[in-house]
Amino acid sequence: MDLMLKLLNGGAGSLASYLAAHVLLCLLPAFFIAGAMAALIPKASITRWLGRSTPTYVSYPAAALAGSLIAVCSCTIVPLFAGIYRKGAGIGPAITFLFFAPAGNIMALAYTGSILGPEFAVARVVLCLLFGIGIGLLMSRIFWRDDATHDAETDDAFADKAQIAPAALGVLLSLVALLIAGTLKLWPLTATVGSATLPLGWAQAWQDTLFAWVPFDAAKGEEGVSFQGSVLIALLFMIAATAWKGMENIMDGANRWTWVALGLAATTLLVAAARLTPVADGLEFALTGRVLGVGLALGAVWHFARQLPADEWQAWLWEAWRFVKQIFVLLIVGVFIVGMVRQVIRPEWIEAVAGSNTVLANAVAVGFGVFMYFPTLVEVPVARMFLDLGMHPGPLLAYLMADPELSLQSMLMVAAVIGRTKTPAYVGLVALFSICAGFIYGTWIDGAALLSTAMALGLFSLVVVTTFFWSRARGAGQPQA
Repeated sequence: MDLMLKLLNGGAGSLASYLAAHVLLCLLPAFFIAGAMAALIPKASITRWLGRSTPTYVSYPAAALAGSLIAVCSCTIVPLFAGIYRKGAGIGPAITFLFFAPAGNIMALAYTGSILGPEFAVARVVLCLLFGIGIGLLMSRIFWRDDATHDAETDDAFADKAQIAPAALGVLLSLVALLIAGTLKLWPLTATVGSATLPLGWAQAWQDTLFAWVPFDAAKGEEGVSFQGSVLIALLFMIAATAWKGMENIMDGANRWTWVALGLAATTLLVAAARLTPVADGLEFALTGRVLGVGLALGAVWHFARQLPADEWQAWLWEAWRFVKQIFVLLIVGVFIVGMVRQVIRPEWIEAVAGSNTVLANAVAVGFGVFMYFPTLVEVPVARMFLDLGMHPGPLLAYLMADPELSLQSMLMVAAVIGRTKTPAYVGLVALFSICAGFIYGTWIDGAALLSTAMALGLFSLVVVTTFFWSRARGAGQPQA
């Protein structure tokens, strides 16, 4: 009974911490971007660069390049992946985008280099790029029949348009700017513009109560529920209640609940961008550059959205809401389960097993990444902690490649997008490639010659490419479904 209560408390605490974190600055814009991709972008605009018929040497580098510019975690990337996949991207390039974005984006690589060293960052980007493309290639050949069927069934509502409309492009770019303003950790955004102390004497007592309800260990990368986080959770529940009434029948026209839900979403982003800190005599409100950036981006979204025809902005909101219904519940379930599992897994076990560069050690590190998911970039200081405690650099790299990709909640969400047949194949390939990446890097760290390491990596890549073209040649003569 005590164990069950501990597991439930761990799950509830993990969920509360997740919802209270500023991950909302990533997640909310991601759903709106995914909706805009599905409703506002012509299919030809996606298939031109990422379609299954696009030359391999174009589509896969384009997918990796797009992923490198988006500094988001595995949970946030899934809605974006769903958006491009539904709009006509081939399964291979879409999977490359899904794999590369969380682990190989510019922010993650820069942070990895500053915390773990430039060699680690170089290894991470090179192996993520090669293996991300390799995983995409294999997925495209394993499921080439399904991919052909999916290509024929993708949304053709805008198939007659060759280019995206200026207003739609403005909406999409403004949403991307909103995502960037909410996630980049740069001086203009993190700087405090001004502050004021609100006369809320109970704020500190409420903060102490939250920390007592949801204990956490910051040294392990865990996050508690702050005063500001509790406000964000309340706003999130209000969005859910009003969005159900305002978005479910949005294609019939907007109602007052639609505008309330959108207003609450904008308010949530602004509150998440600010800093609310309980102090002895009240609550300190700090206006940051991020608030100004988010506010400007929201204004731009509103400006361009007003120029869209009614049927287009209604379709945009409906697609965004559909993605929320399809994905968000699975995210909640996954975070809760991970919180329970973390109560019984001890980092010391991993450190003891992963102290040397063996296949088992790399496999354990990959499994650890599944159940010890951390928000974007937090996995890097956690990796530093494991390195200091004795984890071998090889398994550590395997963990860093798997953690942003194979969190339990992201696997559940991916399954909702591509189905239960493709998801195990994707998970298996990511696990296999992460183990190989860690083992190859660890072998080099242990003293193997650079030429030998490069030859091993080249041989592995050659096997993948050969398998791809061999299966492609075999499938070329078969009728596609």
